[in-house]
Amino acid sequence: MPAQRKLFVTTALPYANGNFHIGHIMEYIQADIWVRHQRMQGSQVHFVCADDAHGAPIMIAAEKAGKSPQQFVADIAAGRKPYLDGFHIAFDNWHSTDAPENHELAQQIYRDLNANGLISSKVIEQFFDPAKNMFLPDRFIKGECPNCHSKDQYGDNCEVCSKVYSPTDLINPYSALSGATPVLKSSEHFFFKLSDPRCMAFLKEWTRGEGRLQTEVLNKISEWLEPGEDGKAVLGDWDISRDAPYFGIEIPDAPGKYFYVWLDAPVGYLASLKNYFDKGGAQTAGESMSYDQFAADPDVEQYHFIGKDIITFHTLFWPAMLHFSGRKVPDKVFVHGFLTVNNGEKMSKSRGTGLDPLKYLSLGMNPEWLRYYLAAKLSGRNEDIDFNPDDFMARVNSDLVGKYINIASRAVKFVPGGKLAATHAEPGAQALVENVRALYEARDYGRALREIMAYADKVNLRFDTAAPWKLVKEGKAAEAAAVCSMCLESFKVMTACLKPVMPALAAQAEAFLQCAPLDWSTAAAPMGEGHAVGVYKHLMQRVEEKQLDALFEPPAPAAPQQIVPGGEELAPTISIDDFAKIDLRIARIVNCEAVEGSTKLLRLTLDVGEGRMRNVFSGIASAYQPAELVGKLTVMVANLAPRKMKFGLSEGMVLAASHGDEKANSGIYVLNPWPGAQPGMRVR
Repeated sequence: MPAQRKLFVTTALPYANGNFHIGHIMEYIQADIWVRHQRMQGSQVHFVCADDAHGAPIMIAAEKAGKSPQQFVADIAAGRKPYLDGFHIAFDNWHSTDAPENHELAQQIYRDLNANGLISSKVIEQFFDPAKNMFLPDRFIKGECPNCHSKDQYGDNCEVCSKVYSPTDLINPYSALSGATPVLKSSEHFFFKLSDPRCMAFLKEWTRGEGRLQTEVLNKISEWLEPGEDGKAVLGDWDISRDAPYFGIEIPDAPGKYFYVWLDAPVGYLASLKNYFDKGGAQTAGESMSYDQFAADPDVEQYHFIGKDIITFHTLFWPAMLHFSGRKVPDKVFVHGFLTVNNGEKMSKSRGTGLDPLKYLSLGMNPEWLRYYLAAKLSGRNEDIDFNPDDFMARVNSDLVGKYINIASRAVKFVPGGKLAATHAEPGAQALVENVRALYEARDYGRALREIMAYADKVNLRFDTAAPWKLVKEGKAAEAAAVCSMCLESFKVMTACLKPVMPALAAQAEAFLQCAPLDWSTAAAPMGEGHAVGVYKHLMQRVEEKQLDALFEPPAPAAPQQIVPGGEELAPTISIDDFAKIDLRIARIVNCEAVEGSTKLLRLTLDVGEGRMRNVFSGIASAYQPAELVGKLTVMVANLAPRKMKFGLSEGMVLAASHGDEKANSGIYVLNPWPGAQPGMRVR
């Protein structure tokens, strides 16, 4: 085992304007596997993340929702836990960039950069929306990229070619808020002087450090570090300020000026770590240092997992901020590609090609199926990966159930009383462990899993060749027990190797094997003669085709639902028999999301206690943010005939109350049963 390492590991901060999508989950699983591997070899890891809570988009979304930005962000944050727990993603701390620690650290980093002569200010012309009467944030200005000429690119960087530019460089700009052509107005802005020769020299050295960045990432950013045709640095000074109104962190000694969200967002990594230390979490985990001591410790290694769309901020701006403010810089930045579906098709919920993480869980699909499948696709390179439903089912059913689990379920039958016969250390076991451990370290998970399954093939072949069922019939039960005991020893080795990817399954397997929690030091060590394993219980179900059909079923929006009348004349009298025809049921809102192409509808995923989920579309988008409704109980008409509308099929109707006169503007109120009601109960 290598000497104990001290690691600080983060993933990119999700923007707090919506729920997690499958891209977030893929990144978190990738990082979580690496962290679990590190802990198996004795490393002390502090694994943190936070909500990216600032910026004009959140300020504007909060205003539309009738909430303060703080409450808006808090509501989004409240919905994070089911995703993280559901997919066994074990961050040590989850925080927010609007927390006091981030305000303090961001302002201090700015002061340190300023003291180092790397902050300047100048009056610039900035786009102003005459219709909204406000300066436009970069993300609310769109136009044609001045570099590659892609259309509809944002005002700060191009998502196609990754070029960083000023909004005024856009061709044919327009306001994403109002559609108006913006006008230029003067305003004083503050800049981080990245073009300073000191910064350029540092970034050239840092980015080219041994193994610091993947080759393809280094090739991409190197163009920003070389002089342009005019001999000047391509990487210009970075505009780090925004004008009020803005939801963010105030710039010291500059009233009405705020840090651009991308300045304080990565500082959130440090803020989350500091919060973790200050509240005692790190000490509970065995860390004896304070945050300040840990942050300054030269032995601490710092790693970031990010997507390829934000490499400029993390491989140029962020290291320079840290270095020239007197702080440790990242040891490595690990960049991954995007996740597509069915041979490169872009994720789209409306076309049924989106993979909704909460829907996946609500269908009862094993989260470790997804962890295994994504790991099988991931390498240490910055490459896109594809989710193919048929391949997903084949890999899980063949590899995990047909190969790995099959070994334990078959072998234990021929080990009398579960007590292992004399075994020996298999020559290939230690080699497998060492190889797989090295591949996890390099984040080459796909190759690691291929090595494990190749080993499983050999073990299954050994079992089939020995044919223990025949040995028993021939009176050679002891020989059968010896072969199968070795198979169980091999099963233990594979369990250890799969543990970073499948922690819950590994825990079940450890319980069956009745062994201590496995790590890399014990992975290949035999349990030994006389060791008793437990009674075998089935460890994993197979993926069924109907589950994947349900997962990728296109959304089924319907026309806006009829609202239960209120404040208006009563409807004509009906009999009790008429009422009895309506089946009203308690339903739990498992998930809720906006509907592409509609400003009125929300798509609700409902559990009505019938063993499957229903999709219902409700015209309540003006009254509720999706995150407010997740987990709530409501009442639905369960026997309403499904209706195929413009957006698809709707399978019921949620009940809500509103005033009959739209001019009364009394709002919309979804019915919410008292606590104690359960999904499936009938309302009588």
